[in-house]
Amino acid sequence: MNIMNFTKTILHNLLKKPITRPYPSTPRIYEERTRGHIRIEIKDCIFCGICSRKCPPAIISVNRAERIWEIQPLGCIQCGACVENCPVKCLFMMQTYTDPDTFKRVDRFQQEVKKQ
Repeated sequence: MNIMNFTKTILHNLLKKPITRPYPSTPRIYEERTRGHIRIEIKDCIFCGICSRKCPPAIISVNRAERIWEIQPLGCIQCGACVENCPVKCLFMMQTYTDPDTFKRVDRFQQEVKKQ
């Protein structure tokens, strides 16, 4: 039997620091290149629709007439194709992940009509 090998593993795990961290008191620090959720600066958007055409899971929809931009955040695969192809760079990849939820929601952003 390999009881001695198992005892060695137990002693090793008892004497070293834990790998995990106490989450609420010590928040996670994400690396610089972490791809998280998509954010938009709606005031800069020109509603060209390139982001919705380049999105592989097709979770972005752009309504040019009503000036509405929608995304289904739980369907995003964090590929960054929409961010890379945005001509005015109004889309950003945040360094935090999408919060878990109990239902699929749609985030809707509407641009205010500029009064002349």
